[in-house]
Amino acid sequence: MQLGLSLSRGSLPLAAFLLAAGPVAAEEVFTFDPGHTEIQFAYSHLGNSRAFGAFEGFTGELALDTDDPARSRIEVVIDAASLRTGVDALDGHLKSADFFAVESSPEIRFVSTGVVPTSETTAEVTGDLTIRETTVPVVLDVTLNYLGDHQLGQFVPDYADMEVAGFSARGTVLRSAFGLDMLVPMISDEVELVIEAELLRPKVLVD
Repeated sequence: MQLGLSLSRGSLPLAAFLLAAGPVAAEEVFTFDPGHTEIQFAYSHLGNSRAFGAFEGFTGELALDTDDPARSRIEVVIDAASLRTGVDALDGHLKSADFFAVESSPEIRFVSTGVVPTSETTAEVTGDLTIRETTVPVVLDVTLNYLGDHQLGQFVPDYADMEVAGFSARGTVLRSAFGLDMLVPMISDEVELVIEAELLRPKVLVD
């Protein structure tokens, strides 16, 4: 992302929270805190209600280069078989060849490619989303909620000497673009992505 770095951590604008491709130093890599990250989706069920699901298994990292923010990136790999809706029969159908085909396509992947800032704490993040071996560009509306020392560091040993980056993201995709078009338009083609995430990295301690 082509954003600048100006404010101190804890009040850092999204202009320092960049997600474009490129390597950075290891000490700048944040990884997901799985206990405080949700990757959900929502869609219209026959026009009667909105239905929700989530993916419970994922890995990923945010590589933040504070010297050259344009070299930062984010990448997420989701275990497609970790899909959960709360209805076992529906989970089985969504994992089948009619939809996610998890046996032949076990991973869902998102790799950022750029960003357009929309305010000091928000941006439109563009990336490549791959489902069932089909890659489609998507745009996420991202809000940076916090970046700095973990607020629970003095109370929770796992968070001691850790920094946290917290953000919210929303986006919309057409499932038919990935070949998941069964029952369109009775079940909506448009699917909303709802992401709430916290990522962690050890603080760099200076002697």
